[in-house]
Amino acid sequence: MEQNQVADHPPLAGVAAVTLLVLGAIAAVMWGQRSSGAPGSVPTLVPTVNAALNATSTILLVTGWLCIRRRWIAAHRVCMLTACGASAAFLVGYLVHHARVGSVPFGGEGTARTLYFAVLVPHIVLSAVVVPLALVTLWYAWRGHFARHRRLARWTLPVWLYVSVSGVTVYWMLYRL
Repeated sequence: MEQNQVADHPPLAGVAAVTLLVLGAIAAVMWGQRSSGAPGSVPTLVPTVNAALNATSTILLVTGWLCIRRRWIAAHRVCMLTACGASAAFLVGYLVHHARVGSVPFGGEGTARTLYFAVLVPHIVLSAVVVPLALVTLWYAWRGHFARHRRLARWTLPVWLYVSVSGVTVYWMLYRL
């Protein structure tokens, strides 16, 4: 392949490495040993901040989509990059929180429990899927491959929105029900 043809394809090894790093970090904090902090000493503000970051990401994704529909490209770019930042900040907060407290069990019963897991399971699966989708979608935009960017973004946006909205829903059901 010529050099310019290589540059037209996303760096799949890098995308795979970042995806595996993220998934490995999540697995490590969910099933690893807890820090020495007593569970009662863990600030309860972290899950609330994380939910706010997910909600912010949702708002930015929808706003970015509306901007691109109106061909406001600069505003679209700002919204989408800021949504990435909010999602990355969420991930850091999530890792920090769960490194301290581990997995937080759902206390509800009956229909609430069934509904919780009906939201949580696809949330977990799609959270893993959205990482490489978002990275490749962003890469296409960064490289100026807008036709490819648009084709992939049609899949990335709904997945990312589900993950963001269901993240807030899981938080609400886990900490507020």
